[in-house]
Amino acid sequence: MPQLLLLAAVGAIGWFGYKRFLAEAERVSARVRDAEKEAKSGAQGTLIEDPETGEYRLRKPDE
Repeated sequence: MPQLLLLAAVGAIGWFGYKRFLAEAERVSARVRDAEKEAKSGAQGTLIEDPETGEYRLRKPDE
């Protein structure tokens, strides 16, 4: 019985790690695509609109 619990715990940790890996890979891939678009167009950043003030600002790297 303890072996089954250990196997279930290892499986759950592996599944969680795999899901985190996929999420991180997608995040990095999106940043690379954005950087390629900026390099292709010659832009120096991406502007986003602040919904509260209506002003535009440069997008921060973590957004």
